Amino acid sequence: MPRSAHAKHLIAVCGLALMLAACSSTKEPEYVERPVAELYNTAQDLLDQKEYQKAAKAFDEVERQHPYSLWATKATLMSAYAYYQDNKYDDAISALDRFISLHPANADVAYAYYLKALSYYEQISDVRRDQQMTEKAMQSLDDVIRRFPDSKYARDAKLKKDLTVDHMAGKEMSVGRYYQDRGDYLAAINRFQKVVTTYQTTTHVPEALSRLTECYLALGLTGEAKKTASVLGYNFPGSEWYKDSYDLLLNKKQDSDDESWWDSTTTAISDLF
Repeated sequence: MPRSAHAKHLIAVCGLALMLAACSSTKEPEYVERPVAELYNTAQDLLDQKEYQKAAKAFDEVERQHPYSLWATKATLMSAYAYYQDNKYDDAISALDRFISLHPANADVAYAYYLKALSYYEQISDVRRDQQMTEKAMQSLDDVIRRFPDSKYARDAKLKKDLTVDHMAGKEMSVGRYYQDRGDYLAAINRFQKVVTTYQTTTHVPEALSRLTECYLALGLTGEAKKTASVLGYNFPGSEWYKDSYDLLLNKKQDSDDESWWDSTTTAISDLF
């Protein structure tokens, strides 16, 4: 064989060897079936050691190797819990949806719904950002409350729902303040009115009423401003927001021939709530 041909042959052989080596390095590890108890205990040990990602994969392996065993049912839920602990919320939710779909009558299904709600709840972002995750958290918390009203999970879900509602009201307030600062009072009024009517049990209502008063005055709607301030004073008499609104309306009161703007507007309170 000519020397040049021999060299080309060696290069080709070496290239093939490198390709085979690369393929062998990316090859999936050989499947080795193991007893279900051994697999589950390994996964549990990893979870106890807070090796959450490894634990989740190990629990998934229980389900993969022994899909029809009682261990697999528990492993699906434990895998979701491990993903949740590792802040892998999408993976946790996927595993929980699978558990709920496959085992709707399981004794642990209430916990599965609750853990799914937590997986959304813990992703609630700053009020200045999109609130899609907040809405999903609300829906999932409602699922827990509606489906398992007497459970311990429902009690905690109610508390978290209140916080979630307050968060959604905070979002409306944030947008309303933005419009008010820009002088877009009608848009601001729409946001503040939504807080008063839709989120009337939240901590944001006094501020919303006060800012509604300011916006109405800015538009020259003195009558509406007085009605709103009356509602604020009636429901939150000790609030700093009421004091600010009262001081804002004081000059209007002095310019009016009415005996008392407060007395003339309290009858409108029931119409606003």
